[in-house]
Amino acid sequence: METTVAKSPTLTLNNGIKMPALGLGVFLSAPEETAEAVTTAIADGYRLIDTAAAYQNERQVGEGVRRSGIPRSEVFITTKLWASDYGAERTLRAFDISLRKLGLEYVDLYLLHWPIPSDFGATVEAYRACERLLAEGRVRAIGVSNFGPKHLEQLRELTAVVPAVNQVELHPFFAQRDLRDVHARLGIVTQAWSPIGGITFYR
Repeated sequence: METTVAKSPTLTLNNGIKMPALGLGVFLSAPEETAEAVTTAIADGYRLIDTAAAYQNERQVGEGVRRSGIPRSEVFITTKLWASDYGAERTLRAFDISLRKLGLEYVDLYLLHWPIPSDFGATVEAYRACERLLAEGRVRAIGVSNFGPKHLEQLRELTAVVPAVNQVELHPFFAQRDLRDVHARLGIVTQAWSPIGGITFYR
């Protein structure tokens, strides 16, 4: 008997791009297990795969996407820039490396992995480089990860493009209501990592 795979609902980002609401994150996924995990997730209906340069499995994510047989346009790929690569030229070089490892022509969502409060200038330079990648069509949307309200306000004052997404720890034990209120005001989608609280132990 033939089975049908349900499609994930989508969220519309502030630039009109549609992003699947549910995805597979490969943080702590061993490289030798990642390609199969990605292929299996896609076969089961996932259409968003989230990786990062720091996870050291971008190459295997790309391999898993290709193995799936699903057209590239139907899979939403997120990767992230690590803080040691912040700065204008460093960001562009790091993006090229990520793209080459993934084996893709573009990334759907590119995020700054963390803010650097002690050197926010480098954070801003990195984000401006992301704006350039967006303008060139090498990424479809840009955003941030682990940014607090103050970081978002600073970034908004110093750059042109409001982040499409802020990916943060969010689950029943850590609701982040104030941050989500800022997101709602600025038109930023809140994306949860560890949505059931699985990384940190809570009492």
